[in-house]
Amino acid sequence: MNRRRATVVAAAVGVLAGVTGLGVLAMPAGAGQAPVLPEVSAESLVESVVTAKPAAFGGSVEVSNDLGVPAIAGLPQLSDGDSAVRLWSDGSGRVRVQLPAGNAEKTFVDDGTTGWLWDSAERTVSKFPHGAAQKPQETAAADPVALARDLVSRLKEFSEVTVDGTARVADRPAYELVLSPKPAEKTVLREVRVAVDSELRVPLRLAVLTNGTNAPAVQVGFSELNVGPQDAALFSFTPPAGATVTEAGVEGPSERDKAAAEQVFGEANPQVVGEGWDVVLTARVPEGALAAFAEQEGGRTDRGPRRPGAGMGGEMGGDTDVQGMLRQLGKQVSGPWGSGTLITARVGGVLIADDGRVAVGAVPEQVLVDAIGQVK
Repeated sequence: MNRRRATVVAAAVGVLAGVTGLGVLAMPAGAGQAPVLPEVSAESLVESVVTAKPAAFGGSVEVSNDLGVPAIAGLPQLSDGDSAVRLWSDGSGRVRVQLPAGNAEKTFVDDGTTGWLWDSAERTVSKFPHGAAQKPQETAAADPVALARDLVSRLKEFSEVTVDGTARVADRPAYELVLSPKPAEKTVLREVRVAVDSELRVPLRLAVLTNGTNAPAVQVGFSELNVGPQDAALFSFTPPAGATVTEAGVEGPSERDKAAAEQVFGEANPQVVGEGWDVVLTARVPEGALAAFAEQEGGRTDRGPRRPGAGMGGEMGGDTDVQGMLRQLGKQVSGPWGSGTLITARVGGVLIADDGRVAVGAVPEQVLVDAIGQVK
């Protein structure tokens, strides 16, 4: 797959992950024999997950995705394959995140006053005020506690909730909490499993399974976990010698930037159709946006003339044949709603109409079709 095609896949899967609330999930290796634990109610475990608070810890999170998406350089948590993240927290807002990337590494440190983002490959450091910094996008969804809390909160009302035995995660005994869609829900997902620490009552791992297979499609959890106070030196950072340091402005966006953002948001007109497991996000891609993104990321390879009436490949695509790229990634579909391309992964699909309408969710094709027909 060339870089331009990979860019479109990354965009599609990234949107899909965000909409369904799955984020990027991982599962720890090395689970031992299931421990014997006192009985506990499913309702009690749900409450524990939803109200879980940050704690002091250090550990490793292993990522093993099987979404049916090719590996994407620089975005290991948005493609199939394995990767790992190291996490530390002091339980009161100071954190450290390390993401290996080949021979390089990205490190994010928030020392309670300042946020630092170090890229060893580029030898650059970005400096932010505390609380204003964004973690590297590849690590933003690597916290099993936050992921499980968000997903269980969204789905509990629409799920059959049970306790399915016990497990050992990162050498800690845990209960297996299972959320399965109620019969009326229309989704390609079969269940969400959350391993909840029997002592701390915090999520240790999260796994999502789809219909028709027992192999998890996406799975986040600790392979190693050390609970308790961590070395204070982990939460301090000094830029390495020779690094280029840039400091983000404290002031907010300019009026011009605000106006541009409002215009884009207005043109996209994002809407949520359905709820629970059936939720679908719909929008209309602003003219030229997807083509500009692909052009910027991958460079232009096709300089043929624009085809009349080509929709996203013509009007929106400029010189970049976006529609041609999409056809290589999915199948062509049409109906009373119009025509477009359906790109599917194990956890759902993205339907992109030729006129720029988009529908995405962890749902079957017909649910996407019904939703895109409602886009104005």
